[in-house]
Amino acid sequence: MTRIVVDPARQIGSVDRNVFGGFVEHLGRCIYGGLYDEGSALADDRGFRTDVLAMLRELRMGVLRWPGGNFVSNYHWADGIGPRDARPRRPELAWGGEESNRFGTDEFLAYCAELGTEPYVCLNMGTGTLEEALAWVEYCNRAGDTAWARRRAENGHPEPYRVRYWGLGNEMYGDWQVGAVSAEEYVRTATRWARAIKMLDPEAKLISCGMNGWNEWDRVVIDGMASMVDYHSLHIYTGSDDYWTNVLQPHQAERAIRCARALIERAAYVKKIDTPPRIAYDEWNVWYREPVGALEERYNFPDALAVATYLNIFIRNCDWVTMANLAQMVNAIAPVVTSPDAIAAQPIYYPMLMHARAALDVAVDVHVTGPVVNPPRGPSRWPHRVTDLGPFTLVDAAATASADRGKLALTLVNRSQDEPETVEIVLRDLAFGSDAQIAAVTAERGRQARVLPDVEGAHLDEGSETTKGAMLTLTLPPQSFTVIEAATTGG
Repeated sequence: MTRIVVDPARQIGSVDRNVFGGFVEHLGRCIYGGLYDEGSALADDRGFRTDVLAMLRELRMGVLRWPGGNFVSNYHWADGIGPRDARPRRPELAWGGEESNRFGTDEFLAYCAELGTEPYVCLNMGTGTLEEALAWVEYCNRAGDTAWARRRAENGHPEPYRVRYWGLGNEMYGDWQVGAVSAEEYVRTATRWARAIKMLDPEAKLISCGMNGWNEWDRVVIDGMASMVDYHSLHIYTGSDDYWTNVLQPHQAERAIRCARALIERAAYVKKIDTPPRIAYDEWNVWYREPVGALEERYNFPDALAVATYLNIFIRNCDWVTMANLAQMVNAIAPVVTSPDAIAAQPIYYPMLMHARAALDVAVDVHVTGPVVNPPRGPSRWPHRVTDLGPFTLVDAAATASADRGKLALTLVNRSQDEPETVEIVLRDLAFGSDAQIAAVTAERGRQARVLPDVEGAHLDEGSETTKGAMLTLTLPPQSFTVIEAATTGG
């Protein structure tokens, strides 16, 4: 049996809806043939696939990052505005092929408006210039009668878009990145960019280009940029054919958060920064089967358990992680897969959906005791070692509450491979005020319900459980993700 004690009075932090963020890149069929498909019977008059819009809208993303990713380091945004048929085709250096530029800034911002999500634009620090970056900010955000504001109006949008989030480059440390630089060179350049962008738009929220959180690159960039940015970005991918490695490797994100937090706190103390930057995990996912090409990874249910664990980790660390962007959203390492005439949700779609629906105002403390597992040193594309972080409880848990503590939501991942697990949930200083509403997702039960033959589905059970004062007991199926929602009253 697993015992979970929830203390609603012990607040970890406020939950920023930006932790339920997404990322779309000009990569494979993510944009073209995915969310944007001119000429498709399923697209509207702007080229947006309406079935994709509907499925992504359900995820209630707080923020959507674009256009890259590696793609951005050779992307020149002015190629992607104005009449579509007049836009130039360019060589695409990050992933190969050609870029038509038919989906550009105005299309992306219109797409975000349709989703009801905040746009996050990553700037080209590979082949781009500061002048080009300032023009992009001006085009998006400047009111008045300036040249790029007039161009925006001519292109059909007189009012400023008011884009708040701007990334200062993508993975500028990597030899796969066009224009990669040393950390010291990055800081020198990004410092100039940050100062100029803030002069043009003081409301801009800037994200520095981090690595993994524990690297020397992160230390140099945080020391140099912490006083000028609002977020420091981290990236992480995990995954393995070994079950336990796959479902436990996301705990490396907890190490990364601790390390990055320590580096930020040190910089803030030494440099007397009153409001230090927070962490933007602006690329994260399970990804190990398709390292090259269009990255059309096909996910299984253990991958969904890993994604659910990631989201629990972000909730438990929401005092520092205030943005997280699942990479990516359509076709390329994505929860959503399209064909010319259909759409399907992969298993990783469901923890994202259920977390986003259930999350309340603040994260509160949970303490889990019960059966544990020691992570193996299984094979993995990624070098993350998590054995020293274990042992891990079979059931991973996070909890959120409404500001007045009248509602509670728990998210539980039972990582037991074969056995159900009974859990006893105990509230401290409060009692349950209603039956608990339960939603549990497990692996598909046969292939007959699949929309696309090569895309696994999932099985959802919903119901309720009777509570007794401050206690709730239920049984979690093996390999399951469960959301519990209930009203609470004074104990």
